[in-house]
Amino acid sequence: MSEIVVILGNVFIVVGLLFDLLGCIGLVRLPDVYNRLQASTKCVTLGTCFILFGSFLLMGFLWKAILAIAFVVMTSPTGAHAIAHAAHHSGIKLWKKSVVDRYEEDKK
Repeated sequence: MSEIVVILGNVFIVVGLLFDLLGCIGLVRLPDVYNRLQASTKCVTLGTCFILFGSFLLMGFLWKAILAIAFVVMTSPTGAHAIAHAAHHSGIKLWKKSVVDRYEEDKK
């Protein structure tokens, strides 16, 4: 395996871990369920994809990693949308400083 591929794989894994760390921090620090959901979905989706791509490079081009990336990219945003819609439908209020409520606008 080429030295550049090993370095690139490790860089992707480290960047993915940083995205996952930022997603976890956002999950703890943000004020309401909608902000937390946005932070965790965006950061963890990117983080997981970067880690999987790094392992794809390091382990010799495993096609399982590419399939897992495709699965995460398709299901994570869809699941987050479903959770946000269910939270809004059940009456969970937005943070008091939130500016836009698209779900409420769609009801009208």
